[in-house]
Amino acid sequence: MSELRKDPIVGRWVIIAPDRAKRPQSYKPDREEFETRFDPFAVGNESATPAEILAYREPGTQANGPGWRVRVVPNKFPALQVEGTLEKRGDGIYDMMNGIGAHEVIIECPHFETNMSRLSVDNIREVLWIYRDRLVDLKKDRRLVHGLIFKNKGMSAGATIAHTHSQLIVTSVVPISVWEEMTGSLEFFNYRGRCIYDDMIQQELSAGKRIVLDTPNFVVFCPYASRFPFETWILPKTHSSHYENIQCQGVDELGMVLKTVLSKLEAALDDPPYNFVIHTAPFDTSELPHYLWHIEIFPRLTRVAGFEWGSGFYINSVPPEEAATFLRDVELPTDRGHAIPSVFA
Repeated sequence: MSELRKDPIVGRWVIIAPDRAKRPQSYKPDREEFETRFDPFAVGNESATPAEILAYREPGTQANGPGWRVRVVPNKFPALQVEGTLEKRGDGIYDMMNGIGAHEVIIECPHFETNMSRLSVDNIREVLWIYRDRLVDLKKDRRLVHGLIFKNKGMSAGATIAHTHSQLIVTSVVPISVWEEMTGSLEFFNYRGRCIYDDMIQQELSAGKRIVLDTPNFVVFCPYASRFPFETWILPKTHSSHYENIQCQGVDELGMVLKTVLSKLEAALDDPPYNFVIHTAPFDTSELPHYLWHIEIFPRLTRVAGFEWGSGFYINSVPPEEAATFLRDVELPTDRGHAIPSVFA
C-alpha cells in the first residue's frame, strides 16, 4: 500500500508508491550521447572559455594555459552578472531588482572525463576545496547573499557539455529551497532546543535501514520522505551551517565519501544522469545552531508530471529503505591505491 510521508524539515508531503515501480535494479536510464567533436573544457583549449578566475596549477605554469588540475571560469552564458547595482524597486504589488550575482563553472579535470566518480580521490578533494575557496571569496561582496553549488550530469539532468564539471551561482537573495529548510529547522530548534539535522543523523544511524554509508565524520542516507527514487543525502556529523567553513580534514574524508556514493549510484543504476546540490547557510549569517550544510543527490530516473506540478506532492515509487539496501549491497573495486570503505565497516 502507498504511504504519505511528511518531510520533518520543510513540511512537504511525498507519496511513496512502490506498486507503481519496477524492481530497483530495473531502473535503467535512457542512453545519452553528446557531440564530442570538440571539448572546450579540455587542457589545451583554454582559449575556448572565458579567462579563468581561479585554478589549481602546477608550479611555473601560466594562467589560461596548460598545467592546471582544477579550473574555475565564468559561465559563458551567465544567468546573473557580477557588474552593476541591485536597484531594488517595486511595481505595485510586484518586487524586482537587477540580476546581480555570479555564475561560474568549475572544470573538474583537464582530461576528457564524463563521470566525477572516475576521478582520483585527490582530484575530487581539490574540486571540493575549490568550491570552498570560491564561496570564501564571493562572500566578501556585500551585494551577494547566498552561493549554490550544483552539478548537472547528463543531458536530461541539464548538462550541455559532457566533460565533468559543476557550477556555482551566487544570488542577492536566499533561494526558496534553502529558506524553507532554514525556516523549518528554526521552528524545530525553537520548540525543542536542538538541530533537526543532528537529530535526523542520530535517528537514521540508530535505525540503520536508510543508511548507505557511515564514516567517522559523515553519514549518507536515503531520506525518509525522499522525493525521487534513490535520492541520497550526505551530512557532516560535526555541526556546521556553512560549507565554506569546512576544514582540510573534512575535505579529505568528504572526497572519498562523495566518490563512493556516486560510484555506487552509477554501478547500481547503470550510470544515470543526476544532479547534486550543496545547501549551505547564507553569507550574511554567523554560525547557525539550527542549520546544517549538506549535499543532496538526485538521480534522474523519473519525470515530474502534472500532478507534481499542480499539487506540490512528489510521487516516489522506490521506498528509501529499499533504495538504501540496494546501494549498500553494491560492491566497488579499489581505486588507485585508495581503499573504498565498506558499509558499516
